[in-house]
Amino acid sequence: MNFEKEKKEFLAKKDKSRKGSIDPKIKKLVDRINSLNGFFTTSSCSGRMLLFSIPKSNKKNEVQYLFASHKKIKHEDIKKILKTIITKIKLKNIKNDIWLRVDGAILHVASNNMDSARKLLNAARDIGFRRSGIISLGKNRVTMELVSTENIEAIVSKKGRLVIGEDYLRVLIKEGNAKLEKTWKKIDKLHRALAGSFH
Repeated sequence: MNFEKEKKEFLAKKDKSRKGSIDPKIKKLVDRINSLNGFFTTSSCSGRMLLFSIPKSNKKNEVQYLFASHKKIKHEDIKKILKTIITKIKLKNIKNDIWLRVDGAILHVASNNMDSARKLLNAARDIGFRRSGIISLGKNRVTMELVSTENIEAIVSKKGRLVIGEDYLRVLIKEGNAKLEKTWKKIDKLHRALAGSFH
């Protein structure tokens, strides 16, 4: 199967992500990349703030996602969500730790040749997608991962008990929202860069 046929078939598929649709903050960039000859996106995330539960086994496939937002959130909202989650955990006598994490934007992009892939990688790195590189080489395509660096990870509950205070939770949410703002600005910068230098 040639690259253009693979691109057409892939983009026609139903979105199989947990959310089921492209995040609004990154859609313009995804559409721009997909409009370029020799490129298409295979997955994307505009950045997110989430709560997740880590089991005692520490197995990745057993991690439970309890809350996720691709928008900025209010301290009061996350406080209520945490209270509800911890209450449920206590009722079920679950001893898993709960963590809050902020992830920056991430895209997986396929290109039909190495030179084009390198050009896109350089543009993304210049803007701040510093943890970016080629992750696979196939017969017809080069697949890249573009990753921004806005991250926070902090434990918030242990054995059904909140282990951080009100002030620290407020700071975490404030910093998390600031990280999301920063990663969204990088998304917009990359969109403008591609509009100017890629045809």
